[in-house]
Amino acid sequence: MTATAESAARTTRWVSARGVSLEVRGAGDPVLLLHGIGGSAAACGALAEVLSTRGYRTYCWDAPGYGQSADPAPGADGSTGRYDHALVVAELIAELDCGPVHLIGTSWGGVIATVVATADPASVRSLVLADSTRGSGVSRERAQGMRARIGELRAAGAPAFAAARAGRLVSPGCGAEIARAVESDMARVRLSGYTAAAEFMARTDTGPSLATLTASTLVLVGVDDVVTGVDESRLLADAIPGARFGLILGAGHAAVQEKPGAVAAHILRFWKELDE
Repeated sequence: MTATAESAARTTRWVSARGVSLEVRGAGDPVLLLHGIGGSAAACGALAEVLSTRGYRTYCWDAPGYGQSADPAPGADGSTGRYDHALVVAELIAELDCGPVHLIGTSWGGVIATVVATADPASVRSLVLADSTRGSGVSRERAQGMRARIGELRAAGAPAFAAARAGRLVSPGCGAEIARAVESDMARVRLSGYTAAAEFMARTDTGPSLATLTASTLVLVGVDDVVTGVDESRLLADAIPGARFGLILGAGHAAVQEKPGAVAAHILRFWKELDE
């Protein structure tokens, strides 16, 4: 059996009452991984594979409207403009009865994770923010830019949308196989999921609440990240009490896909320090 086949054999699926699908690996302390706005559970798979072999049970979600998950349910106004992904994550932790969890969020997933850790600190054992941000609600211009992506996706279709954007997510030295995987993942995004995600980003600014975070936090960023950038990650680390900061060499915004081993090494060292 090949390494890929062995990995697949160790991976199971769990679906919540809301229809949120998670890839599950390993056994041990629970780790919940939240992908970025252009990804899916697959984007966190390589990192989860490493962590699951080190004594952790990993859960990689397909966010509502992504991958194998059901579309996000519209609100009373018939839209998903106020869809609360953080509430869904909190419900998942409760439904799985696995809290407190090590919560890992990359990019948009990190914004969700920050909101969860702020609103329900008892459910979060530690927080890892990879190539993340405060959200696009930090300014009117960024919020408008995020919302504009919805129209771009609708007009172009997912494959063309991905072809135009995916190259910025990886470092200049990224291997062709990883670059293709990043683009392929984005090419499968659904308008329903992306719309709810973009609206979440556009209305969110976690900046004012960062100083209130009590979860032990690690902030990681690829040195070649040109999407959210190193400076934004440094800002997060500086604003969160006691946060650690780490750079991932040879990686761009999609650091968890480009360098899963390096990302895992930082995380495992961080968790070891927490237990000492």
